[in-house]
Amino acid sequence: MTKRLLAAGIFACALTAQNPTCSKCSATFVSNDEIQAYLKRGPAGVNNSVLDQQVRALDIGKAHVDIGVVYRNGTQSAGSAVAEHDQVSEVYHILDGSATLVTGSDIVGWQRRPADDRAVRLLNGPGGNGASIRNGATYQLKAGDVIVIPAGVGHWFTKVDDHIRYLMIRIDPDKITPLKDEAASKADLAGTAQ
Repeated sequence: MTKRLLAAGIFACALTAQNPTCSKCSATFVSNDEIQAYLKRGPAGVNNSVLDQQVRALDIGKAHVDIGVVYRNGTQSAGSAVAEHDQVSEVYHILDGSATLVTGSDIVGWQRRPADDRAVRLLNGPGGNGASIRNGATYQLKAGDVIVIPAGVGHWFTKVDDHIRYLMIRIDPDKITPLKDEAASKADLAGTAQ
């Protein structure tokens, strides 16, 4: 009898594990044309040497996944702030350009970003900035490279050679970033977003 109960329990667990985490969800397609439309905003639209734009923010069941594009120009200074996000992880796929990125968790002079900060509200949720990273890992990023930055890990562009453009995927398991669908993206590109 014990073997039958054990087998029944294992079978029930196996069935439970097969349920999708996003029941009856739809796939989302983002065209290269849409990505390119956002990328064309830089470098002309760059203020303070960085243009970070959310293309889409999607609910995938147990999490949000956000797709963005970032342009950084060569005026990026070595004194630029270290960024850290408490709940949102990021994946960068470098499209073109090159830069030096330092990552690590020992952030010097860390201070919390205000809740009304644009990045906190729209892009990557609560977190902070700092002056530098102690004992960080240094990466020379170039076209085709990918780097994964888990939530809580500081990241700091210490040098940007001319420019760098990258596709950013933000992983938001706590669903703190606002959703942005295709209609909202079109409105943003048309300049009619609210």
